[in-house]
Amino acid sequence: MRNALSACLIGAARANEKTILLTGDHGYSLFDEFRKYFPNQFINAGIAEQNMVGMAAGLAKKGFLPVVYGLSAFVPIRVLEQIKIDICYECLPVIFLGDGAGFTYSHLGVSHQCNEDIAALSAIPNISIYSPADRFEMKFVFESALQDKAPSYIRVGKCDLGDIHDCTSELNEQPLLNVRKGNNSSTVFLATGSMVKKTIKLAERFGNISVYSVPKLKPLDSKKLLVKLEQFRKIVTIEEHSIHGGLGACIAEHIMRSDPKKIFSIGVRDRFSQKCGSYEYLLKEAGLDEESMFASISKFLEE
Repeated sequence: MRNALSACLIGAARANEKTILLTGDHGYSLFDEFRKYFPNQFINAGIAEQNMVGMAAGLAKKGFLPVVYGLSAFVPIRVLEQIKIDICYECLPVIFLGDGAGFTYSHLGVSHQCNEDIAALSAIPNISIYSPADRFEMKFVFESALQDKAPSYIRVGKCDLGDIHDCTSELNEQPLLNVRKGNNSSTVFLATGSMVKKTIKLAERFGNISVYSVPKLKPLDSKKLLVKLEQFRKIVTIEEHSIHGGLGACIAEHIMRSDPKKIFSIGVRDRFSQKCGSYEYLLKEAGLDEESMFASISKFLEE
């Protein structure tokens, strides 16, 4: 997916010389090709993320299309005030790329883990939030963000999990993208980003349950969403993010008036990691490993 991101950035820079990539002293190998072909469209703002967002705001006001890159623990978390005031308040066309979301930087501890970025941004007006699951969704959401010409955030989690889709052409503006077909009319699994691949595998253990990917979390088309979900009695949401303000919360907000008891959210609870360990260890500690999810979902389905 990182290669797809690099290709998206290069394509945007080639199509429009006003596209400017800014980084907070991160992503060098990711940007090697970009810097080679577009050195005048690349700015390393250094370890000064707040200033970098301010630079992006100024560039946007001068007609440029800034793309701001950083680790998600820093972009958007460290620069939340600047995103809110400098970018979203004036609805400037800036795309934020938050890399390494969730537990990706596991060994670096809580300071580099980020399970609150969607929640932190979701209450800020004017910004769209994307969470692609593979390279095809990455291309799709990046192009959508470019077309919106408004504040956007693209969440990049664990990138080496393989493809979910066969091609980009099967993607559309529907809020839910079917990635596993099932004929169970009572239960459905919804997942986003890095958890989609795991959710497909998890669904195989339950048999005939459908899985939908949710690459765009804000805004969600309520009418289309409810049409998709009205047939299901129980909904399971899975995300590598806090259960507060993430995918589960977004879905619940849209369906709570119809039946607030039908949804079960799986994600990171209201807690920090207690110990430092590998990516897979931290997933297990948070209850996001396959066995923990299988056990908790089984209990929910039996109720």
